This record gives sequence, structure tokens and C-alpha cells, in this order.
Amino acid sequence: MKLLLAVVRDIDTESILSALLPRGYRITRLASTGGFLRRGSTTLMMGVDEGYENEVIDLLKHAVGEPDPDQHRLTIFILDALNIEHI
Repeated sequence: MKLLLAVVRDIDTESILSALLPRGYRITRLASTGGFLRRGSTTLMMGVDEGYENEVIDLLKHAVGEPDPDQHRLTIFILDALNIEHI
């Protein structure tokens, strides 16, 4: 299992959720702030089964569209999740 963290602009959050939730991905949404201009952003956390990371990354890229010149719309971190428990 992998823990995928995606930091996105607030305006892209809904299109990402619309792309991932119908496919059964469970997502936790956190409000965050960052960058030079301190613009609002959202950090999405999700557990992804090994082997499906590229599928999720492709869905994320498609949902946010092409980046503006000299800007990025999506930052993705993929971490090994050694243990996940649902209580």
C-alpha cells in the first residue's frame, strides 16, 4: 500500500474529487497554504494499492489540465505505507 499526498490549487480540488471518488478511491481533504504568494491549496491524502499509483497520477494530471507557464498545479508525494488500520 502507498500513501499518496497531492497538493493542488483550491480551484482544482473539485475536478480531482469528481475524477477519483467514482472510481472508489477514498480521499481525505486537508486545507493548506503554501507557495510564494501564500495562495490557498488543498492537500489530498489517499491510500493506493501498489501497482495503481500511475493510474491515480494519470487521473490527477487529467483533472487539473495543462499548467500555466512557469507555474505548477499539482505536487505529488508517494510514500510507503507500512501499516494502515481502519477502526
